[in-house]
Amino acid sequence: MQPRTALEALTLPPVALLRSSWPWRSLAYLLTGGLLGAATIGAVAALLTVGTLLAVVVVGFAGYVACLLSGIVVARLERRRLRLVDDDELPDPHLPPPRAGLRAWVSLRLREEVTWRELFYAALSAAMLCWMDLLVLAGVAYTLAISIGAPWTIADEPLSSTLPATFAGLLLGPILGYPVIAWAGARAAMARAMLTPRDNARLVEVTRSRARLVDAFEVERRRIERDLHDGAQQRLVALSMQLGLARLEVPAGSPGAEPLAAAHELAKQALTDLRELIRGVHPKVLTDRGLAAAVGEAASIAPLPVDLDLRLPGRLPAAVEVTAYFVVSEGLTNVAKHAGAERASVTALLSRGRLVVEVGDDGCGGADPANGSGLIGLADRVAVLDGTVTVSSPAGGPTLLRLEIPLREESA
Repeated sequence: MQPRTALEALTLPPVALLRSSWPWRSLAYLLTGGLLGAATIGAVAALLTVGTLLAVVVVGFAGYVACLLSGIVVARLERRRLRLVDDDELPDPHLPPPRAGLRAWVSLRLREEVTWRELFYAALSAAMLCWMDLLVLAGVAYTLAISIGAPWTIADEPLSSTLPATFAGLLLGPILGYPVIAWAGARAAMARAMLTPRDNARLVEVTRSRARLVDAFEVERRRIERDLHDGAQQRLVALSMQLGLARLEVPAGSPGAEPLAAAHELAKQALTDLRELIRGVHPKVLTDRGLAAAVGEAASIAPLPVDLDLRLPGRLPAAVEVTAYFVVSEGLTNVAKHAGAERASVTALLSRGRLVVEVGDDGCGGADPANGSGLIGLADRVAVLDGTVTVSSPAGGPTLLRLEIPLREESA
């Protein structure tokens, strides 16, 4: 399971962690945190100064109001910065104003509880958190500077005596990534706790829990597939081969020929059934070659012709590929069982940062996902990835099953 936060990244093996983007993302998060804190202090000081100087003409009170609302701007920037160390997007908790105009917007924001929570976070960030960010960065930079730069800072010492410190600094550099990632993760967790709407906090945790359950379930499916493929299937293959060799040794028409032939056919049928079971648990081709190849294999064994239009530039995230494959597989199964169709079609493409998959047929239509089609469970699984599954099936056809899953920017 890929880590989604900086704190989860700390559980990676050291080599994998240091080769990942998490150290650099954490470094960028802390650096921008220091800059944001300094900018907040400067902006609030300027607003208070302007408000005090112009208070006698009433207009200056707008500066005080702006100070109270400054937390909204800081919180909005913080939600964007959180994407550096937390892949789960934090929603904007503010309500839309009841009518257009600045007065309505300001009036609503001053009455919202979340505005004051954001103001408290902005004050805490400017007064303490941003300085702690800079302190961590300064400590890391100073440690590297005094070790790697020893030959230049200690001019009186011979080079041979300072080189060990330089090598130690080079080795120490990767290790210093751990405190940077740890503080960035803790800092982000505090920001998320303070900026997450209270009614959404439990929903976020439930969504993460569902994602962890789906990932664990997928790991277990892959384990079962490997055990069946490398264990039971290989034994059935060997059994079928031995029975085939035995049939060659037994003359036709002898008393044992017919039961031996029947046993051979049963072994071959059991092997076919096991391969179908393995494909249903988790197709190996999906892991090895990706979504396009797996969909092509599913179409090749469908009991009706399937037109394919797969415009996928490469591999997608594993969770996306698995979910999309099982939606296509379930769709083709429903076409074969219920649609009475002569042809089916599967299209897959990337559009505006989303994977769009459609399964259509020329059947009789009238499909209802609530009637045990298997799509309800898949829709719940798709929802974990923030995706949607829709079915259009008017009476008389045609039927179109559409899947959309948003991709992260780096995947898209």
